[in-house]
Amino acid sequence: MARTRNQKHLLIGVGAIFLVLLISFGIYTQSQPRRLYPGEVREYKGEKLSSISDIDENAIRGNQILSESNYNLTITGEVNKKQLFTYNEILGKFQHYEKAVTLSCVEGWSATILWEGILVRDLLDSAETNQTARTVIFHAADGYTTSMPLEYFYDKDILMAHKMNGLVIPPEKGFPFQLVAEDKYGYKWIKWITKIEVSNNENYKGYWESRGYPNDADIP
Repeated sequence: MARTRNQKHLLIGVGAIFLVLLISFGIYTQSQPRRLYPGEVREYKGEKLSSISDIDENAIRGNQILSESNYNLTITGEVNKKQLFTYNEILGKFQHYEKAVTLSCVEGWSATILWEGILVRDLLDSAETNQTARTVIFHAADGYTTSMPLEYFYDKDILMAHKMNGLVIPPEKGFPFQLVAEDKYGYKWIKWITKIEVSNNENYKGYWESRGYPNDADIP
């Protein structure tokens, strides 16, 4: 009987310790400092904007640090003119646009940010997609991939952004370029873009899509 009572007390004690650890961990995570981004725009055309710090830093292999001086973007696949652009060539060759778009994550959070960048369709037009083109596959520096139908980029003004809230996209948020996949969940908003592949494969599935996430990622 004494042994049973001791075991019961031991279990209660362990449970209490575990509860304290959980509470302490919750307090710890909530008290962690958030990075500030001085100078970021917080309002656009009368619309309140989220802070850059409101976007979680989700990545499959940690943050990628890409050098502006060594960066290249390749456009390849079902195109008539394979393209290779440096960072400055992209910014200097193509018209810039800006728009406020909300990023919604499947985790339940969202952030409305002012994005500035170039239209993906302008990049595609520079490579002259051919008649077999059906899908656009984006590749990131960490090996992440995702895709959308070709017509998505011609039906909507989809940006490949280099600025957010008036600031150059920070490395931890996707420098040099992030896809602003409007009306799609966050796993389509690929960061650290290094290659755009035009494909005839309408069923291509990217990193999360091949793990069960819906391929269209449409927000209801």
